[in-house]
Amino acid sequence: MGFWIFMTVSNLILPVLMIVLGKVFIKKPPTQINGFYGYRTRRSMKNQAAWDFSHLYCGKLWRKMGWFMLPVSMIVMIPAFGKSDDIVGAVGGVVVTAECMVMLVSILLTEKALAKQFDEEIK
Repeated sequence: MGFWIFMTVSNLILPVLMIVLGKVFIKKPPTQINGFYGYRTRRSMKNQAAWDFSHLYCGKLWRKMGWFMLPVSMIVMIPAFGKSDDIVGAVGGVVVTAECMVMLVSILLTEKALAKQFDEEIK
């Protein structure tokens, strides 16, 4: 049971981080382009307008996706309760892989929105 708790808590970290960072990106995004903190891609760092847009867009996406993934991750882990460590590890691995894929999708969607919004400025 201890390993199940560990895996479940571990699998909830990414959705919680997405919710928290999404709120931060919406309410208090980094004000200036920097290489240390924020949504840092080549497109988002081209100019201040792209920087501001990317944080608002990505923040909204992360909040929505985080709130979706949080209960789904928990629900998927419930059937593994009481099972062997191998099964718990496999289910946890599938969950975290799916969470990472969702995170990658959010980056792709933000980059697509940046390209659409700033098509001429960023090229």
